[in-house]
Amino acid sequence: MAPMNTSTSVEQRVLLRKMYDAAVAAAHPASCVPPHLPEVPKTGRLLIVGAGKAAAAMAQATERHYMALGQGERIQGFVTTRHGYGLPTELLPVLEAGHPVPDANSVATAKLATDFARRATPDDLVLCLLSGGASALWSAPVAGVSFDDKRKITSQLLKSGAPISEMNCVRKHLSLIKGGGLAAATYPARLITLAISDVPGDDPDAIGSGPTYGDPTTLEQAREILARYNIDAPDSVTAALNNAENETLQPGDAKLSNSTYTLVAAPKASLEAGAELAKAAGYHVEMLGDALEGEARDVGKAHAEMALAAKTKGARVALLSGGEFTVTVSGNGRGGPNQEYALGLAIGLNGADGISAIAGDTDGIDGGGGDADDPAGAVVAPETLQTAEVQNLNAAAFLANNDSTGFFDKIGDLLQCGPTQTNVNDFRAILIDP
Repeated sequence: MAPMNTSTSVEQRVLLRKMYDAAVAAAHPASCVPPHLPEVPKTGRLLIVGAGKAAAAMAQATERHYMALGQGERIQGFVTTRHGYGLPTELLPVLEAGHPVPDANSVATAKLATDFARRATPDDLVLCLLSGGASALWSAPVAGVSFDDKRKITSQLLKSGAPISEMNCVRKHLSLIKGGGLAAATYPARLITLAISDVPGDDPDAIGSGPTYGDPTTLEQAREILARYNIDAPDSVTAALNNAENETLQPGDAKLSNSTYTLVAAPKASLEAGAELAKAAGYHVEMLGDALEGEARDVGKAHAEMALAAKTKGARVALLSGGEFTVTVSGNGRGGPNQEYALGLAIGLNGADGISAIAGDTDGIDGGGGDADDPAGAVVAPETLQTAEVQNLNAAAFLANNDSTGFFDKIGDLLQCGPTQTNVNDFRAILIDP
């Protein structure tokens, strides 16, 4: 390997972390939720339910807004977030449940939310605070399907490499609350949804599996997805997906007539926040898209080729991208899509001087065991592979074992920040300085 410009590497590392932090801050509920909060009904109540990785911070921002207006006594409700993501609140209790694999709390809070919404009168307004992660956090199954059977399906889909859109299609049709289920429970009361997007294309029917939005997918599509990925479905799941009564609320249904939906934060704005810092540092920014999908390691290799091509041209460029990659698990290591992408990128770059990168989930947790202290992603620098070689670490072997966490942990390049209280999917940046 050629001699490295260590000062450039250090500067790039500092800038990359600032870019990631700026991306997260742009989507934090404290700034993006209050401008969209509705007035409390003059003669009714404001009933609040919510779920997602950002739900606790959304609840905090919401109750502070109404308390400042002296209307705190007229709001009531609760939100559900991931274990370890709770925050202190005064009026809106924060309950915690399992993610990415649902647990018993996921079932209980989903049922509690639908029961709560059903109590709304025509004078009331139901406010749903929604963010990524709600699919697992609100996970009450349809009649005839046990929680364990639904969890088995979720676990298999997570390991199959299926994109989040296909996972959500299946989960909607096995759920009481997804696919417009909460909207149906709320009707005829008014319903307003404020959502933070974590899905490619910012489709409302995909964010949190669309509990307050019409679902364009069908039972037939759900059955086809399970067949395509060779999912071993329990008999109860097979029966449920063949039961027409479990079809979701379709777009245009009358039960959506009193419902409005507003996106308060999305991946594009977070990428732009990171881009501004890169521009200020003298980089020409190229946006690769805010909705990229694909196998993490393969995209990492492809992005390495793009970065090397830019370096050959002598360009000082920042390549930014968002979206959500998948990992097909064949090994027994630890990791997540951003870390596996970073490891594939590092191998592809092969220590090229002047190129550094960061890849992290904006919720602060990238795959792993679902614990609040799991890494958010990883950093790649020209010295990455050299540092590994000094420790006799074979990067390709770690990648083959899906052990990207183990690799970056040993060389000290994990991105650690804990729960960020928001979630607009992944933030990735590659800085090329010839």
